[in-house]
Amino acid sequence: MAQSNKLKEFKERAAGSGVFGIFSKTTDSSLIEASGYSGLDFVILDMEHGPLNTETLKHHLMACKSSGIVSIVRVDSWDSHLIGKALDLGANGIQVPSVNNAEQVKGVIERAKFHPKGQRGVCRFVRAADYSDMDRFSYFEDANQNLVIIQLEGTAGIEAFDEIIEIPGIDILFIGPYDLSQSIGFPGQIDHPEVIKTIENLQTKARKKDIVLGTFCDTPELLMKWQKLGLGYLAYSVDIALFLDKLKSINSLRNG
Repeated sequence: MAQSNKLKEFKERAAGSGVFGIFSKTTDSSLIEASGYSGLDFVILDMEHGPLNTETLKHHLMACKSSGIVSIVRVDSWDSHLIGKALDLGANGIQVPSVNNAEQVKGVIERAKFHPKGQRGVCRFVRAADYSDMDRFSYFEDANQNLVIIQLEGTAGIEAFDEIIEIPGIDILFIGPYDLSQSIGFPGQIDHPEVIKTIENLQTKARKKDIVLGTFCDTPELLMKWQKLGLGYLAYSVDIALFLDKLKSINSLRNG
């Protein structure tokens, strides 16, 4: 399936029944490949809090392509040079943290899109363009379908929400609940009533603008809550943590 068709389907499902994935902080591309074979919709390859370098990222993206999972790279900031680098390496989209205002959103889109939607640096001798084997004009058009996911975390970004949702070019708005909980005075309490209330209010606004809202959760209870509310892009926990939890449950059997 061509990338443009694959991402069109992904966006439609995110706006409808929803898409489901995990964060990844591993450096082992086999785990990324296995994530795809598991049936997950997407994996977020974390370059903000994870140990990845660009060489490892390239292998992760190859693993994503081979197993059919949508690859999202969380870069380290809204003005990062990694936006273009990740897309050159073949990521299906970028997720940009710590966005606080509309001007930063515009800066992200400028870096992520080719003309006429933006001013991303042009090189067709990259993995995303099959190392120049892909027709250059088809590549530019196809690349402009890449996902742009804006991550709002602090009170500044939340306060700018009404302005941000008016900007064209955003595919998904992602609410980082841990940073949100800290910014409103309840650090780490992502199920605190004030955190829940804030996300519920944002979902109401996003739905009116036909914008997909997403968030992170690490309990089945929160997952079910956000699914019921209609959030369309849900990241459940982190691969290393899931591996640890599974091993602990296996280990408990010997004492059971």
